[in-house]
Amino acid sequence: MMSSLGGSEKMATILFCIMLFLATSVSAASLKVGFYKSSCPSAEMIVRKAVNKAVSKNPGLAAGLIRMHFHDCFVRGCDGSVLLDSTPGNPSEKESPVNNPSLRGFEVIDEAKAEIEAQCPQIVSCADVLAFAARDSAYKVGGINYAVPSGRRDGRVSLKDEPTLHLPPPFFNAKQLEENFARKGLSLHEMVTLSGAHSVGVSHCSSFSNRLYSFNATHPQDPSMDPEFARHLKTKCPPPSNRGSDPTVSLEIQTPNRLDNKYYKDLKNHRGLLTSDQTLFDSPSTKRMVKNNARNGANWGNKYAAAMIRMGNIDVLTGTKGEIRKNCRVVNYR
Repeated sequence: MMSSLGGSEKMATILFCIMLFLATSVSAASLKVGFYKSSCPSAEMIVRKAVNKAVSKNPGLAAGLIRMHFHDCFVRGCDGSVLLDSTPGNPSEKESPVNNPSLRGFEVIDEAKAEIEAQCPQIVSCADVLAFAARDSAYKVGGINYAVPSGRRDGRVSLKDEPTLHLPPPFFNAKQLEENFARKGLSLHEMVTLSGAHSVGVSHCSSFSNRLYSFNATHPQDPSMDPEFARHLKTKCPPPSNRGSDPTVSLEIQTPNRLDNKYYKDLKNHRGLLTSDQTLFDSPSTKRMVKNNARNGANWGNKYAAAMIRMGNIDVLTGTKGEIRKNCRVVNYR
């Protein structure tokens, strides 16, 4: 605690906090709401139209686009590297087991980008299109709207092995999640807030089947999981030895296509699907945050918007760094 520190230690701690704040704010300062107001005024409307059309046909794509933005920002920063296709001898992030076959929504980005290019050639980055699409997805399925600072530029590198080095796996506990997000300049509160995106979307059975069949030597089934919920999951996910494929189940079963705070209510009832979900209620450091989010959905929505803006600032390329891709799947030919 701060009260137990000496004067010099207090000053060192304060200076560290200031330096961390400045480090995570530098790139944020170079992004701007309305960045394309003069150069491509229809850009954000084009993206919203494409997202609304796609999500109306397939509500699950909203979760896919939100997740894609997260996977982009946590690997090399928010530079659109997750959108690049593999090239001969260079498998891209898309081929990582973290992303393949579960990441979806690429065709929505392609459609929006193609229309933008027809109106404003090489003005709007793919990284910004993805940031807009994640916001528009949250608005479509959760009524959560926020202004997205833009001006990101696109990276030219995408490597298959990097997602597993940077993205938190489904078996992380609260402490590991806190450390993972802290490396990206995000706080414990922001980690818990952003985890609420698991209110929508699906998970493959392989990501949590150990909680049903092989938890530990004493308990085959995770004793912290609600027994009725476990029985329901077992009807969807047979034991791995009896399973030819890898089925999916909704991350949150009450309102699976609605971005809301039901996720936190599920955690209170021991119905978190992934270890990395349920740990947020089971850990003393995050339990109160879960309770607060479960109690006040509107407040969580406001915090979610703010946290998404912060996440969208991670290690962005601006100015003359990177490029503006013509096609989000390939780097520009030089």
